[in-house]
Amino acid sequence: MTALSPTAHRSPVDPLPVEVTTYVGRDTEIREVKRLLGAASVVTLTGPGGVGKTRLALRVAATASTTFRDGILFVPLAELRDENLLVNTIANQLAPGDRSARPTVDVIVDALRSKRMLLVLDNCEHLVAACARLVGTLVTACHHLVVLATSRQSLGVAGERVLSVPPLAVPEHGERPQALERYDAVRLFVDRATAVVPSFEITQDNVDDVISLCRRLDGLPLAIELAAVRLRALSVRQLADRLDAQFALLTGNNRSAPSRHETLRALIDWSYDLCTEPERLLWGRASVFSGSFDLDAAEQVCAGDGLDSAAILDVIDGLLDKSILLREERDGEVRYRMLEMMRQYGEDRLRQASALLRFKRRHRDYYLALSERFEADWIGPNQVYWINRFRRENANLRVALDFCATDPTEAVIGLRMVFAFKEYWIICGICEGRIWLTKLIDAAPANAAGRGHALWIYAFFALVQNDLAAYETALAKASDVAEATDDDSARAYVRHVRAYAALISNDVSTAVELFRTAGSMFREQGDLSAELWSTFNYGLALGLDGDLDGGRTVLGDCIDTFVARGEVFWRSWALWSRSAVEYLRGDIDAAKKAGLEVLRLQQWVDDQVIIAFALTVMAGCATHHDDPVRAARLLGAATTVWHTLGASPTHYGAFVDPLYRDTERVTGELGSERAGAEFTVGAALPTDAAIGYALGEEPAEQHAPQTPLTKRESEIAELVAKGMTNRQIASTLVIAQRTAETHVEHILTKLGFTNRAQIAAWVVGGQRT
Repeated sequence: MTALSPTAHRSPVDPLPVEVTTYVGRDTEIREVKRLLGAASVVTLTGPGGVGKTRLALRVAATASTTFRDGILFVPLAELRDENLLVNTIANQLAPGDRSARPTVDVIVDALRSKRMLLVLDNCEHLVAACARLVGTLVTACHHLVVLATSRQSLGVAGERVLSVPPLAVPEHGERPQALERYDAVRLFVDRATAVVPSFEITQDNVDDVISLCRRLDGLPLAIELAAVRLRALSVRQLADRLDAQFALLTGNNRSAPSRHETLRALIDWSYDLCTEPERLLWGRASVFSGSFDLDAAEQVCAGDGLDSAAILDVIDGLLDKSILLREERDGEVRYRMLEMMRQYGEDRLRQASALLRFKRRHRDYYLALSERFEADWIGPNQVYWINRFRRENANLRVALDFCATDPTEAVIGLRMVFAFKEYWIICGICEGRIWLTKLIDAAPANAAGRGHALWIYAFFALVQNDLAAYETALAKASDVAEATDDDSARAYVRHVRAYAALISNDVSTAVELFRTAGSMFREQGDLSAELWSTFNYGLALGLDGDLDGGRTVLGDCIDTFVARGEVFWRSWALWSRSAVEYLRGDIDAAKKAGLEVLRLQQWVDDQVIIAFALTVMAGCATHHDDPVRAARLLGAATTVWHTLGASPTHYGAFVDPLYRDTERVTGELGSERAGAEFTVGAALPTDAAIGYALGEEPAEQHAPQTPLTKRESEIAELVAKGMTNRQIASTLVIAQRTAETHVEHILTKLGFTNRAQIAAWVVGGQRT
């Protein structure tokens, strides 16, 4: 294997958030931040809340794609409440489905070590110590990495450059209307004012009032935006007078002006006072959400006790008008969120009303019900919807589980939740799953219902991460609990996990017997999802144990069942099992056919683990089809994905000898130097390009492009220029909506654009060539 060592790895890029408002001003600060990013490995933007740190960071990042060849990773931290999840949050974006038992920070370091990348950590102030430790480790080990952080205080990392973000520039009294355009505070005010009153303009009659207003608001962007909303009902002069009265109350009519913090607090207080009672109730109650939420969630969690469910939509509309809520729309679905300052204010009001605990429980109950819907719908045609829905709801799931982990009684409900959506963690976060399982198991009573299930899930996660000591300890406990509570379901899952351990260690005869037993037990219990999970693995074990026809029959029946039910996740694994059995024991053409189908399905699911497995088998198929160049490139691509996961196919005993055999064959046919070069070409491919190459859709050569976009991104840019939505693009190209959405956001990032109209203009103008 030494001839085929990886030299390049994929860098997943988290799409920059789409801002809800247009950018205004900050040209001087943008130039300074970009200069600092070229001179230091850590740059921190500091300043009070509402001064515009996040927006400045986004603007810099959106124009920096050409500087950072391996992309930009944007990590919002405002919604993260537990510093222990910081490292895992970043790792999940770099290596979703991590299969390594190594410290998670080592996984991040390995993923970033050779990358020229910009890592943006937004809203670090409540996690300063944890962020400082992580950033210090990363920039020491990853010499080409640059970190841009936003925080109300500096991180205190060696070599850090700190830029204090000032308020927007404001004019002095006496300026003429024509001169105000050069002041960013005025430009922002006019932009937001015309959004609510299209006819608004600065005239000789109101120029002094506009100047007074911008100066009283101290040039704070958030304060200006909150104030501008009031122009629906007030003139600029009336607005300035009302603010004078508000500030007089704040400062007790003394001569001192309020601080910036007090100014913003006064604006938020005033916004709250001007809300209707239903709007105040919803503002406070919606503060229990983390990240974003949809209308259904708002109706279920926030209604009642003075707030009619049927009126929620109208109340949301009122809060949107007042800039308390922000609206996001992706692929035809609208969600809402609050700036963190607004959320904290609402939470304070809810706490003062002695209602915080009650609505946190209602929030948890909603996500418990959502988890049970996930479970009920899992083996069915809505599976991809639920995977993507839970990806969007990750921050809210964290908050709900955190609530459960604070009390033994609530922890029992948390155990029920994690069993219901266990498959989501298998796809999107085994490391995080282990963290939450530990918290809930520790918090729950010793005799809690669901404890046995939590322990076997933990054991399974430890096993696939090759943490064998943790696996053995947890599974032994799960077995003891299952016997003590006479829990047949937990007994069956314990056998199922033991079968996995036997399969991984290549003890296939033991795996055959255990999977057969577990599948029968699940069938008797009416647990279809578990029955199919065990049964296709039984088919894999049968094939590996020498009963190729029996394995084919079992796997074929499972695949037919999954197809009939519209299921895609476990179908992918069953198809891969067929591909692996044929590659190791049978028909290479059949192996390739099944492997290609796996990769097609993964354009919908995007499970990095099975992509790694499938690319590995496809490399083996190319070897046996006497295509050593293709084999080397596919093995390079597979190795890159394995590396980001912190794992290797050699952890699975059945693959060890075939991988060494195939590698020696390819090296022998091409020679060590050529084999290594072709491996490097494959290893440099982004995962979507590697899948395209395996499917025969994209070449693997890395020619210097005339455009920063990939072939697929250029194709999507053309469709954007035709006015297609993400949903229409997905339908046209037969890809997932999430995949289309990600491509569009990558296009925006690479081109430094902020909206689809700019993409269209770029395409129409011929700049793509």
